[in-house]
Amino acid sequence: MTQLDDVQTVHDAPKLGRRRDPAKDQKILDAAVEVLAETGFDGMTIDMVASRAGAGKATVYRRWASKNELVLDAVACMKKSDLDTLQIADTGTLRGDLVAMIRPPSIHDAERKLKVMAGLASMLSSAPELADAANDAIVEPRARINRVLLRRAIERGEIAADVDIELISLISPSMVAYRTLIMRKPVDREFLITLIDGVILPAAGLPRAA
Repeated sequence: MTQLDDVQTVHDAPKLGRRRDPAKDQKILDAAVEVLAETGFDGMTIDMVASRAGAGKATVYRRWASKNELVLDAVACMKKSDLDTLQIADTGTLRGDLVAMIRPPSIHDAERKLKVMAGLASMLSSAPELADAANDAIVEPRARINRVLLRRAIERGEIAADVDIELISLISPSMVAYRTLIMRKPVDREFLITLIDGVILPAAGLPRAA
């Protein structure tokens, strides 16, 4: 083989593609969530997401073949949010534990998630897999924490063992969603404490706080 053949072989060899950059992927997913919350699914475009993420449109399409796939991954990724990493306090009472979970980061995170849910409204009925992902990312993290607190209250003998944990655990996510999406009102500490004292504690068989 001549030197010229060697050079030609090098030029003809297939070029290796760029390695996926996890940091860039996360930036695109975060941008997708932000755009979805602002514009809704119907108004969202890949161009908007690419621009928000500081990436090229082709870069997004190399990773996700369609807007549906991008949104599904973005919503599923929301499960790794602040709520999942919060320390769950043990104050000795169910009310104390529930109140201790009212923190500015968790309130902001809940409102952001509900805006995403509103953005998905036009797509949820036609894409069951997205509805499941939205529930897992938006409703389930808060309900899971509530179940932990309710089981703890049962173990300490504070509430009866036969209370409907599943139903009660969904009260706050449901009421927060209704207040945000239907009533268009903010979710603040005062509202959450009123919800705890007036609805959740009575539902668990405890008296309203004085």
